[in-house]
Amino acid sequence: MKLTKKQRSEVFAKFDGRCAYCGCELGDRWHADHMEPVIRLDAERGAERPENHSIENMMPACAPCNLSKSRMALEDWRKWIAGHINSLNSYHPIYRLAKAYGLVVETQAPVTFYFERLAMGRAA
Repeated sequence: MKLTKKQRSEVFAKFDGRCAYCGCELGDRWHADHMEPVIRLDAERGAERPENHSIENMMPACAPCNLSKSRMALEDWRKWIAGHINSLNSYHPIYRLAKAYGLVVETQAPVTFYFERLAMGRAA
């Protein structure tokens, strides 16, 4: 499942060197993510959904986004990210303090990925 240099260049160029998910500029150490996951099992069993291993399904991703997404489907990851506000409010007193002083403002905005914002014509 290793990509060639040419394939990695194609994936990198999809969003002009930006992470498809958060939109940050990618440096030299970026990941090629399967938007719809390929789940690697072991050497004997191979992988689940190997049909998802295609350039069309590959997205350039920063390490934090790719590691966070792991093997989740895109919609599952979106829900997982959105659910972190509750966790932050429940378990992190520094977050609650920062919010009380206006340093953090919760918007309740839906999780919209960079590639979606581009498609809608409003990349930020």
